[in-house]
Amino acid sequence: MKNITLDELKAIPTLQTVPDDQLLWFIAAGETIEIQEGERIFEKGDPLDKTLIIMEGRIRICAMQGGKMREIFVVKEHTITGYLPFSRATNTFGYGECIQKCRMLRVYKDKLQEAIKMHYELTEALVHTMTSRVRDFTSQQQQNEKMFALGKLSAGLAHELNNPASAISRGASSLQQQIKRLPEIFKEVAALNIAPEKIDTINQILISKTQQTDRPVLSMMQRAELEDDLSDWLTDHDIKDFNIAENIAEFGFTTDDLTHMNNCTPQPQLGSVLEWMSNYLLQEKMVSDIKESSTRISELVNSVKTFTHMDRDTDKQLLDIHAGIRNTLTMLNYKLRKGNIQVVENFDLNLPQVKALAGELNQVWTNIIDNAIDAMEVNGSGILEIRTQLDRHFVCVYIKDNGPGIPPEEQSQVFDPFFTTKDMGKGTGLGLDVVNRIIRQHSGTVKVTSEPGNTEFTVCFPLTDN
Repeated sequence: MKNITLDELKAIPTLQTVPDDQLLWFIAAGETIEIQEGERIFEKGDPLDKTLIIMEGRIRICAMQGGKMREIFVVKEHTITGYLPFSRATNTFGYGECIQKCRMLRVYKDKLQEAIKMHYELTEALVHTMTSRVRDFTSQQQQNEKMFALGKLSAGLAHELNNPASAISRGASSLQQQIKRLPEIFKEVAALNIAPEKIDTINQILISKTQQTDRPVLSMMQRAELEDDLSDWLTDHDIKDFNIAENIAEFGFTTDDLTHMNNCTPQPQLGSVLEWMSNYLLQEKMVSDIKESSTRISELVNSVKTFTHMDRDTDKQLLDIHAGIRNTLTMLNYKLRKGNIQVVENFDLNLPQVKALAGELNQVWTNIIDNAIDAMEVNGSGILEIRTQLDRHFVCVYIKDNGPGIPPEEQSQVFDPFFTTKDMGKGTGLGLDVVNRIIRQHSGTVKVTSEPGNTEFTVCFPLTDN
């Protein structure tokens, strides 16, 4: 095995400015080792007590992410990894596996602590490596956090879109079947000899029922009783199609209405007229359902567009914070319903607008509300209260949940990068760090108070920045 030389170390960009005598000390303090492809270099949880300088080969670093062991990054040749001076890490967060035969210099932690006292330039180079590593790792984890959040939003949005889309498909199919019956029904109705004034009366009844805006909402029991009464009336008048009773009950028809129609079109004409009318009402209901479902899809699409602010530029703008909060609730609606969570809105709609980046504020509301939903999951239900008010020169948003709360000893850490109270694979610990950075960027403040059954995040924006 070829020992690592001074020239090889000087070929590493980070170490190019380190004096030769310090690099020679570095080589003497360590040992040259070779690792074969497929061998593990370290396991998850091993002490972080050695520095590795990769001269040849590659190492794959894997760790738990989203509940699964995934490749985090690959360490290539001329890279310094492992323990670095002043690092607070004590154990490895994953395992390292050689994927291409490696030759490296291994230096143990106790030797590097000597370098801190004796070799300034070498220490400086290694610290620079550490800060670059932290920056790159944080950037990657923040991207993972965004993708993780996007995945949750996408799953909920897909469910929200699937319901109205399925309703449209079912309604269109049923409507097509009803339309196919029209020629036959028309033939029967066209053969009837009904006076024009009686036709006008029937039309007036039909129009009044379809255009009625104050139709009473019946309970299931009241609806069943009405259908029974209508079915009994139809039976008494020798009409055997009981689907008619179900269809006309939907529009609030009563036995008095049927009696009125019977006076205009006695049997056998009444049966044909009622069949035509039932078909018409059923089509009216299907069209209404299709319209309602398509409107719901349109609202969701508009919410997504507003949420992402695809049509806005990146400068701060005067915004109504309530619009962003409501769009966020729309995006998380599926998760709220799944968690059996009631949303209580106490909004001061007279609040002045705040100058902000809309897309970034939506990240704030999404992270805080999503965390609140996750916190209430253990209860099986919950109450999410969102309150807004003007506090002198600040616009403040209060987001409160009745989950189990955050332990007192952890409350000061919730905004720290990589700190999370969630189970392994459910969070990266960057959500509230992102919240904190965005609020600071807007010259605002965010804080949390928590006790069992009452956790509240307070976000405040100064009006002076407007």
